[in-house]
Amino acid sequence: MKQVILNNGTDIPEIGFGTWQTTESVQKTVKTALEAGYTHIDTADIYGNEAEIGEAIEQSGIDRKNLYLTTKIWNSNRTAAGVKHSVEQSLRKLKTDYLDLLLIHWPANAKQFENWKEINAETWKAMEELNKSGVVKTIGVSNFMLPQLKALLETAEVIPAVNQIEFHPGYTQEETVNYSKEKGIVIEAWSPIGSGRLLKDEDLKAIADNYGVSPAILCIQFCLQCGTVVLPKSENPENIKNNLHFERFKISETDMKALKTLEETGFSGLNPETVDF
Repeated sequence: MKQVILNNGTDIPEIGFGTWQTTESVQKTVKTALEAGYTHIDTADIYGNEAEIGEAIEQSGIDRKNLYLTTKIWNSNRTAAGVKHSVEQSLRKLKTDYLDLLLIHWPANAKQFENWKEINAETWKAMEELNKSGVVKTIGVSNFMLPQLKALLETAEVIPAVNQIEFHPGYTQEETVNYSKEKGIVIEAWSPIGSGRLLKDEDLKAIADNYGVSPAILCIQFCLQCGTVVLPKSENPENIKNNLHFERFKISETDMKALKTLEETGFSGLNPETVDF
């Protein structure tokens, strides 16, 4: 597994196993992923599956130091006390005494809060303290667009190592990606296959056929080729394995351009600046 070096000198596997919307047969699914060779598991408090993931990891017998675990602070825990409580609960559920990566799940935005900058800064400060203590090895953000990133960096002592955003063919958020990279922040791609919607896109399927791969593998390779860490999700054992173990190939510049400008058929519709949760 290729590792990506983060701005704090730690490394992260370039392909992780996403668990968003995985709430049934979680232990079985994560067990399958671990057996397939995934070492990077991405979850979140709000997913409601941390305890099952912890059980699957414990039963796997894999040494904790050989795994990379990510979880996230939900919006109801944006205060200093909330962050501390959330992490304590996540550690308990995941059956571990440290996290490899902790993210702010969604930024407070101007639509909801006049003091959104201060809210995000308070959350981040609490995460910086956990980072200093060693309970959290690396900290980052998720779904932060340009305004939220710029505001956070005005007061942050620690530059986020990661910005996990929706990223896939047809939805590449270039402005946010370019700024993140300029600041040394690695992009993680959630929903790299457009939550399955891209599998039905005829233009994407035609390009995949040219390379003799499935639409899902084309999407994953597209994200990797764009320089992101990618988090594919599946509950199908064969797809779980294939999403990790495929022969790497190079998508041509022409096809990369076509994929970047693809119709937004895979977009979730979730805009971090307008969501009201």
